[in-house]
Amino acid sequence: MKVILLEDVKSLGKKGDIVKVSDGYAHNMLFKKNLGVEATNANLARLKAEQKHDAKVAEEKLEDAKAFGEKIEKELIQVKIKTGEGGKVFGSISTKEIAQAAKDQFGFDIDKKKLVLSDPIKACGTYEIPVKLHPQVTAKIRVSVTEA
Repeated sequence: MKVILLEDVKSLGKKGDIVKVSDGYAHNMLFKKNLGVEATNANLARLKAEQKHDAKVAEEKLEDAKAFGEKIEKELIQVKIKTGEGGKVFGSISTKEIAQAAKDQFGFDIDKKKLVLSDPIKACGTYEIPVKLHPQVTAKIRVSVTEA
């Protein structure tokens, strides 16, 4: 029997795959637990429509990420850090402070987990920090760290 999977099933396939299984396994396992439906013409048409819709949504998300990436690359985010005599820095700037400064200054809603910062910033200057906006889109934001 051919079955369209509604969920990922370990050792069988991923959501949307059409797999061939025994009648008993389909009726007793997949249909009962709502993991799959029989691959009828109506269900195949529904699957095709869902895949088309999912592809359109994914394309829109990619376009949005590219547009947002271009927008944030144009701006310079200002962050102040406390310094002592001789320019010695107290503390550091982390992704949390950078994300908050971007939101306060420009209204950019950037998740701090998407900022790729290997080590916290511990010196004044201008830095380019990669932001993973989408699996296919990485933008760079510029951050200027100055004395407070």
